[in-house]
Amino acid sequence: MQRGTQETRTMAEPGERPQSMREDSFSDIHPALHPSITNVPVTPGIALSGKSSYFQSPPISPSLKRTSQPHSNAKFSAIHSTHDGDATKRLPDSPTHVTHGAKTGAELLRRLSLVDGGGTKPDFIDLNPRAAHPGLQLSGSVISVTFCIPHSVGLREGADWELGSRRGTSALFDSFSHLSSENSPWNHTLIGWTGEIKPIIGPQNGPDSPIATRDSTVGKAAALWKQVTAPLNRASAPIPFEGATKPHIPSSGDGIRVTKADRQRLEKQLAHDDDGKVVPVWLYDEVEGGSDICLKDQARWRRYAEHELYTLFHYKQHEPTDGRGERKAWADYYRMNQIFADKILEIYKPGDIVWIHDYHLLLLPAVLRQRLPNIYIGFFLHIPFPSSEFLRCLGRRKELLEGVLGSNMIGFQSFSYSRHFSSCCTRVLGFDSSHAGVDAYGAHVAVDVFPIGIDAAAVEEDAFGDVDIIQKMAAIRELYAGKKIIVGRDRLDAVRGVAQKLMAFEMFLERFPEWRDQVVLIQVTSPTSIEEEKEDSDNKIANKISDLVSKINGTYGSLSFSPVQHYPQYLSKNEYLALLRVADVGLITSVRDGMNTTSLEYVVCQKDNHGPLILSEFSGTAGSLSSAIHINPWDLGGVAKAINEALIMTPPAKQIQHEKLYRHVTTNTVQAWSTKYLRRLLINLSSFDQSIATPVLDRPKLLARYRQASKRLFMFDYDGTLTPIVKDPQSAIPSDRVIRTIKTLASDSKNAVWIISGRDQAFLDEWMGHISELGLSAEHGSFIRQPKSEVWENLTEKTDMSWQKHVMEVFQHYTERTQGSFIERKRIALTWHYRRADPEYGAFQARECQKHLENTVAKKWDVEVMTGKANLEVRPTFVNKGEIAKRLVEEYGDKVGEAPEFVYCLGDDFTDEDVFSVTVGASSKQTLATWHLLEPSDVIASIALLNGAADTECFSPVSAAEGMNLEARL
Repeated sequence: MQRGTQETRTMAEPGERPQSMREDSFSDIHPALHPSITNVPVTPGIALSGKSSYFQSPPISPSLKRTSQPHSNAKFSAIHSTHDGDATKRLPDSPTHVTHGAKTGAELLRRLSLVDGGGTKPDFIDLNPRAAHPGLQLSGSVISVTFCIPHSVGLREGADWELGSRRGTSALFDSFSHLSSENSPWNHTLIGWTGEIKPIIGPQNGPDSPIATRDSTVGKAAALWKQVTAPLNRASAPIPFEGATKPHIPSSGDGIRVTKADRQRLEKQLAHDDDGKVVPVWLYDEVEGGSDICLKDQARWRRYAEHELYTLFHYKQHEPTDGRGERKAWADYYRMNQIFADKILEIYKPGDIVWIHDYHLLLLPAVLRQRLPNIYIGFFLHIPFPSSEFLRCLGRRKELLEGVLGSNMIGFQSFSYSRHFSSCCTRVLGFDSSHAGVDAYGAHVAVDVFPIGIDAAAVEEDAFGDVDIIQKMAAIRELYAGKKIIVGRDRLDAVRGVAQKLMAFEMFLERFPEWRDQVVLIQVTSPTSIEEEKEDSDNKIANKISDLVSKINGTYGSLSFSPVQHYPQYLSKNEYLALLRVADVGLITSVRDGMNTTSLEYVVCQKDNHGPLILSEFSGTAGSLSSAIHINPWDLGGVAKAINEALIMTPPAKQIQHEKLYRHVTTNTVQAWSTKYLRRLLINLSSFDQSIATPVLDRPKLLARYRQASKRLFMFDYDGTLTPIVKDPQSAIPSDRVIRTIKTLASDSKNAVWIISGRDQAFLDEWMGHISELGLSAEHGSFIRQPKSEVWENLTEKTDMSWQKHVMEVFQHYTERTQGSFIERKRIALTWHYRRADPEYGAFQARECQKHLENTVAKKWDVEVMTGKANLEVRPTFVNKGEIAKRLVEEYGDKVGEAPEFVYCLGDDFTDEDVFSVTVGASSKQTLATWHLLEPSDVIASIALLNGAADTECFSPVSAAEGMNLEARL
């Protein structure tokens, strides 16, 4: 469909260059704005007519043509433009300008809020992202990754594949359409699974086939479904076959054989699609005849996501099982994410942005990050995210959270979902978090809210530009003449709240008898696409809805009229839009929902009628549509009252409410959503200076220098470096591998190995004291024990320790008020631990305690208050690991003032900064260290490498150091 006329004042005709941009005017342009950089070509293969990527529409009149606007739909821009010149001058110039110099994530978000709700003037960052962020070295390409491609796929042997329109997630598909259009500055590629492939039997359908429609793509989809599917349950729409007999369909147990030629044919069809490049992912287990694949039990790939994740994310739980089915489904889920990563890396180029969508691919960000540490990854979750109390019931909770934390930025539909996610990362993984993001392994992962919209111009064009819709509206009005029409459209899912809607409507008729015979509820229930709901073999949901409809109609209906009209089927687009236009009230009662696009489409279709919208407060749309009538679907009496209020609302009140809703829906479109998300992602990426990233430890270089040195010094932290951080400090016991590795290293006469820890003498003596060649330093350098000695030397003997009494009183005060916290008393320092406490409350109390100590004790005595991992420590200012490190470097140097030939220091937190050469944590961790390792297991592996241990992971570094391939010897 034609996207619209060009705005002559700002845009030239395709292929024509404005006079102001002639070559002779480029000499004074900033290098980053030169056309060689900024003229990024639109996605190859995109139709210049600006057609939708996935749907086709009939020709429309010029007055209804959609216009081009990078942010949203230009036809609505005049409605929302500001005429206040002074106010405009006070707005920040651009997001890039306003965020310059932001020091924290919270400050970054605060500054961004100044520009997100501005006018319609396109920002430079949206028009030319590469030029706006030259430091990111963007390629100009976005790779969108979603579970299924927008087409349903049918296989016909020896012919082109049948491509139909996939139902559901229309807003997401519209965003892909926008990114692939001429209005986007990005080159766009979509990656997704083919979905369940259906075999097609019989002749290919021609344009004049009885099942063909004005939308040829939809016609093919109808043909496909007529030939290969039965109703999902008795509440779904019956689809009759042409003729008296059904064609033979191969048994699903036999599988579907797909040849290499078939796969190449589909890939070519999708790659040369008129509206954007689509790359299919093939999920299969068996390979036949060399290159042929056999597809069996295709639904297995969606089973874990839709049976376990979808259910729990919508606050539902299964009965306990033996776990065998879940383990098998998890293995498929894990493998599927690996296969998606393989496909992405086939087409990925440095500088590409990978945008991953939804709960089927939660592991994918971490898989990609492991393979490409510097890749730009955005993730968006389209369904709700549950509270930590529910997520903790999930067996694979840790793996899933760590998987999605491989992203640079994570987006959610509403603030409550983002808050739940951050809280889960804190409570389940122990990471620090805030409303701005999560600090995972030292790296900051941004977390933000981006409510998705719809293609408002397309919906309005379709709803008001077709005579057939007007005829259908007239037929509906004639059928229900003199009656108010309430409309609901939901999928047959338990979370959609259809049963609650019907029970509330029954209560409405009971409490407000004056409306009996004066109002009709038209409820359309389409079959579900979720694997979990398909397994409802007893049709419990459908039976319950059917029973409620029969009860209401039997109680309040008559032979000539039924107050509930239930249509368990798919509606055609025209029927659906006609229903939304003719409605007097829109009623949505979902008990848990991500983003309900029906509510947004209803608002657009009510442009003339101004019908009120009743919306569940549990829908992700509720936070965006604040002017709607919000209801609690579990409060049936409240819903009944809201229905009555909507029906008796005065026309002026309806108009005021609708104008606010309409302004929001037509401003915050799906085009604006994708633009805003990518803009925020780029700003977050740019706000982190990539040049200060700590590179991963160069193991070949480490091994080479180790072998060259005749005198070597090793200094290791203990907690978080040699052993992982645990909730109970006394449980941080070194493993047998740690002890053996350290002992082997210390036994080399060329090596001096020291452990410099915040632990006290007793702990270090108990677990490390038996290694006689090992030097020990306790309480951050306050005490030392030389190698081959059992005597501890106190370096703080003459220090005034009277401050401990006052600190003890403060710590005791907060311990009594923070359940799970405790005090650790050392000879020199005092530490308050809150690892066992509620993470958020513990962190809050720690901040309060720190302020208290800094304003009292720290001003009176020469002490410092140090924050660690879930602890707060007070110690004399001269006591730190840096002092003992200086002493050891001087002691083991060849000459006075010279360091040993080889010094290897490892630590993981702020208390180790004075010593660092290698930090344990992520590459983006702010540190003085030269290198980084990810976790304690990597530390032990690097030491084992120096010991000459024949671990498989050591082969490559040894090969590089020796200049040969050791793998070839095996």
